[in-house]
Amino acid sequence: MLQVAFGQSKYYSDNLVENINRGIRQKLRRGEWLTKAPFGYVNNTKTRTIEPHPTLSKVIVRAFEEFATGKHTLGSLAEFLAELGLETKNRTPLAKASISRMLTNQAYLGLVKHKGEYHEGRFEPILSTTLFEAVQEVLRRKAKPRKSKQRHDFPFTGLMTCGECGSAITAQFSRGKCGGLYRYYRCTKKKGVCSQKYLQEKDLAAQIKTRLQGVALCDEWIDKMLKQVDEWEKENNHSSQKFVQNLKNKVSETQEKLDKLVSAYIDGDIPKENYLPKKEELLKQKVSLANDLEDFGQTGKNWLQPLRAWILDTKKADFLTKSDNFHEIKFFVQRIGTNPVLSDKIVSYNFVQPFDFLAEFYASRSRRRGEQTSFLNSENLQSCDWWTWRESNSRFIIANDVFYHWTTGPFF
Repeated sequence: MLQVAFGQSKYYSDNLVENINRGIRQKLRRGEWLTKAPFGYVNNTKTRTIEPHPTLSKVIVRAFEEFATGKHTLGSLAEFLAELGLETKNRTPLAKASISRMLTNQAYLGLVKHKGEYHEGRFEPILSTTLFEAVQEVLRRKAKPRKSKQRHDFPFTGLMTCGECGSAITAQFSRGKCGGLYRYYRCTKKKGVCSQKYLQEKDLAAQIKTRLQGVALCDEWIDKMLKQVDEWEKENNHSSQKFVQNLKNKVSETQEKLDKLVSAYIDGDIPKENYLPKKEELLKQKVSLANDLEDFGQTGKNWLQPLRAWILDTKKADFLTKSDNFHEIKFFVQRIGTNPVLSDKIVSYNFVQPFDFLAEFYASRSRRRGEQTSFLNSENLQSCDWWTWRESNSRFIIANDVFYHWTTGPFF
């Protein structure tokens, strides 16, 4: 009798566990959140899911945007959030572990994690995939901290490499004859003998600023181009339907791949350790495409946004040529420049597209005028006749105030 009683109890317990697991699986299929809402969300008992908090969700976005700049550590970000009112119950900044969990929480992308597996949620994401991945890149870059803390402020370290031996560029202080303290940059010589000499920081900054002039536009053309963008925003773009259809096709293809992956896993064709990361990758891709589709559906001007951003960046480049904020200059160069090299006391770097177009134009016009081509003078910047530029091998032309690519039509 006792064995029968124990058997019935065991059967009841196992049946209860199976019913609970079945309910959890059904909730996951419906995209419902299973537990208490993470910070930035609130539980909605009517819809049985979560939704962004009207104010705390904005704090999350602000935290991710700040950390994506690379200027914060986990500790400094906790202090920054404390100033916004995000603290512990004891009115102290959040612990570094809490900040790390928040910055890696994929619930802000609209995903639900259960037992190491991610599922697509039907609640509104707080963050864009681009911003989330930018933060993850910063976390990966800072995952292995330097053995010694940086005790001095050398804004241009980590930006360039030596043009002779390829080693990194370091910096040091030096005191002049009159007692002044100066900062110099030099090759670390970690790869062997190197003949490169020191370069004072003010001279290095002056060269970088002069190089930035190669991607700066005059105020007249900035105003003219922004006005043209405003006009384009009011017009119907005939290619928008094709763009939206391509996004929908990609979403369908991703969903089809996801369905095939789940079927293969259920049939036992692939092991779990291969199934989980691939599923997570496809879910991220699907969420990213869905966000792009939603953004384009709301604005209908996806191609105009990078154009406006590029125009404003050319204005920022002109502003930085007059600024003494060396940290901001460094971050801007890292974003729009490639392969910065210091050789023979001269810093050089290329530009990414489409900034390389302006630099190429200014250099071409300087060559035609017989001027120096290494750095652009102020006269080049003040002139606004660059829309007349034509070259037979040029990839870009400008006509009627519109950017055109010679193969694809409008560049942006």
